[in-house]
Amino acid sequence: MFIEAINHRATNPYIYARDKETIEIMLETKKGDVEAVELIFADPYDFKGDQWQYKTKQMIKTGSTQLTDYWKVSVQPEYRRLRYGFQCMDKDNTKIIVTEREFYKTIPSDIGNYFCMPYLHENDIFQAPDWVKDTVWYQIFPERFANGDSSLNPEGTIPWGSEEPSATNFFGGDFQGVIDHLDYLSDLGITGIYFTPIFKAYSNHKYDTIDYFEIDPQFGDKETFRRLVNECHNRGIKVMLDAVFNHSGYYFEPFQDVLEKQEDSRYKDWFHIWEFPVKAEGYPNYDAFGFVASMPKLNTANPEVKKYLLDVARYWIEEFDIDGWRLDVANEVDHTFWRDFRKVVKEVKPDAYILGEIWHDAMPWLQGDQFDAVMNYPFTNGAVAYFTTQQMDSQTFADSITNVLHMYPQNVNEAAFNLLDSHDTARILTMAEGNKDLVKLLYVFQMSFLGSPCIYYGDEIGITGDDDPGCRKCMEWDESKQDHELFRFVRRLIKMRKEVPGFGNCANFRFLEIDGNTVVYQKQASEGELIFVLNNSNQAKSIEVEALSNRKAIELFSNQEVLQEETKVKIEAFGYKCFQLHN
Repeated sequence: MFIEAINHRATNPYIYARDKETIEIMLETKKGDVEAVELIFADPYDFKGDQWQYKTKQMIKTGSTQLTDYWKVSVQPEYRRLRYGFQCMDKDNTKIIVTEREFYKTIPSDIGNYFCMPYLHENDIFQAPDWVKDTVWYQIFPERFANGDSSLNPEGTIPWGSEEPSATNFFGGDFQGVIDHLDYLSDLGITGIYFTPIFKAYSNHKYDTIDYFEIDPQFGDKETFRRLVNECHNRGIKVMLDAVFNHSGYYFEPFQDVLEKQEDSRYKDWFHIWEFPVKAEGYPNYDAFGFVASMPKLNTANPEVKKYLLDVARYWIEEFDIDGWRLDVANEVDHTFWRDFRKVVKEVKPDAYILGEIWHDAMPWLQGDQFDAVMNYPFTNGAVAYFTTQQMDSQTFADSITNVLHMYPQNVNEAAFNLLDSHDTARILTMAEGNKDLVKLLYVFQMSFLGSPCIYYGDEIGITGDDDPGCRKCMEWDESKQDHELFRFVRRLIKMRKEVPGFGNCANFRFLEIDGNTVVYQKQASEGELIFVLNNSNQAKSIEVEALSNRKAIELFSNQEVLQEETKVKIEAFGYKCFQLHN
């Protein structure tokens, strides 16, 4: 047995509180090396004489990659305390006892050897808003969604969609345009809108904020925004705004004061200035977002800056009843600020959603004291590389998604923000080189995965676009130029996610088969079990699916009832099937 490959620490994501009674525990072992794992556990004070009264419980293999097997188990300690270890057995019945201190051949009696969960405190449990799990998001870049009030057009606005998007052109998108098309979003099945920044700014993207308490005049006024939020809420649609707290814009008043007064400015400590005089052209001599001189980094450790930004967070919830904040460049802001941010937001609206933009492993921000979720780019990277660009084989894809599922606790996965593309990336149809069949497979996978899925505006009708600024095209409202078949397909998936037990969230996910360019995965919930078969190739396939043997099922996409007497499933090129199983 390869004991050097056995991995566990008494911290997230290896052990965590699922709820106020339940603890979930995970162990990693070398792929195929261990046949069975038992949890050894008991209260640290449960003794009879000098004998610790431990119990054992079988762990379940919840996923495997080419390198690692993942094992999980749930326990409910009566007194919320736990000491625990693991008994691993290989195919030769050799047993190894895994403890925090070392490995043993027999179960040690000294409980000081074991891993420790001192106490399950309800305040420490990761708790994201329940409504997020069932939300389907739609990301809107306000300048490019719809022009509903031409009187607001910035100087130099050009006719809608008359040119390719650039870093500097304006087409006049506004709030009234969004209001005018809310019924379209309701028809699609959208229940959440994520707006990129709406605050007063110089650019068309608005990530260079001038005033965090004012709406950019090209979008409308506060009363129009209030009406937009109310109209959304009347349709069951949540509203999330983009908070750019890592940096401000060049024309942010405190930064302008620094440029004017230099060392004498009362705002000089609002920024990370290296030297004076401050030079705001070319390569800046102060911290900025990506060395972009027009986006000076804010000093969030400064008490005045912190108060200003926390007042912003409170204001837009109190005054307009928004439902969440998406936090731009969240990993470059200090943890102390985000902890205080969470306290302010949850005090005003306990079920507000706090979403961080982090492109890498985000466990430090997902301990329950900062964010409710992050933009799940590890999911995005694997799904897009496999289905859309086909730069990843099936085994590598399955490994990447299995790793994603085990890098965070289950309750974190259920609140994750699962996007496919955005204003920062090329659009999925462009990445797929126009192959709509690949995009459909990608949507099937996204909508049947754990977490909260997001659609980038226009993808559902076949809008294309390369990397920024190409991905920021005007929304196409000419129905003769919309892909209605793709729209209906996405709408149907969203409906299935909402109505079919286990199709969406709150279900265990695992890969069952990987065969060439075909993957089979299972969604299992208390209400039902689903088997998905996806063929990511241009040839028809026949694949063995043992889990379907002698099971009655409804094939959801064809709505046919089948008795799968054989285990072979035939599936067409770029085909997809979903079996709803009956015992």
